[in-house]
Amino acid sequence: MKNLLSRLNAKSLALVRSIGDLAQGQGMAAYLVGGSVRDLMLKQLNIDLDITVEGQGMRLAERFAAGYHGTAVTRYPAFKTATVLLTDGTLIDFATARSETYVQGGAFPAVAPSGIKEDLFRRDFTVNAMAIAINPKKWGKVTDPFHGMADLRAKRIRVLHEKSFLDDPTRILRAARFKARLGFRIEAKTLKLLKSAIKIKVLDTIKPQRYLKDFNKILKEPESLEAVKILKLWKAYKNKICHPRMF
Repeated sequence: MKNLLSRLNAKSLALVRSIGDLAQGQGMAAYLVGGSVRDLMLKQLNIDLDITVEGQGMRLAERFAAGYHGTAVTRYPAFKTATVLLTDGTLIDFATARSETYVQGGAFPAVAPSGIKEDLFRRDFTVNAMAIAINPKKWGKVTDPFHGMADLRAKRIRVLHEKSFLDDPTRILRAARFKARLGFRIEAKTLKLLKSAIKIKVLDTIKPQRYLKDFNKILKEPESLEAVKILKLWKAYKNKICHPRMF
């Protein structure tokens, strides 16, 4: 397979090389992950970069930002993540590779450091659960333990495990968003799990603010009307949250 990183634009490629070099010098392993990898495989533009680190993601973010004057770093210690905002508006998300344990459905998970495979397992859908190594020694090596590439080719959205929508009900909204954006179908078993979760009212287990946060992401999509239509079809559209003044 052709090195997918070569599809990055010149600026993003330079940033990714710089992060990979820095990670290797710090004894860490860094990867481009998630939507960044998905969009590279689909040959779609994505100027924001998601980096996951086997090591200390926040420390790597700070070391990287120190080399760019005027760069802002926002840290989220509870989730071992940091966001770097460059002066030109480019966003780079850094995260420590982590596993997640949900004590209660709909609640935020407990996190612990992990390897890259465990980190990918915690993600919403297989098409977002791939990684590309950016350290010089492993530059361009793809990690795809859950066959996300095959699902991309088949144009299907599939969860990684049966409790996915119970652990994080906002994945229902994300399923609608990606289905509308990509024009993919929801894999049969995934759709059955999604509808079962909606039937037992898992969306009532999350705070309205969390629902609204993901719903607002839908509204920013070019195919937002289609995504809302899908939510209504699934009976996952919450009028009282989306239009509070009407009630």
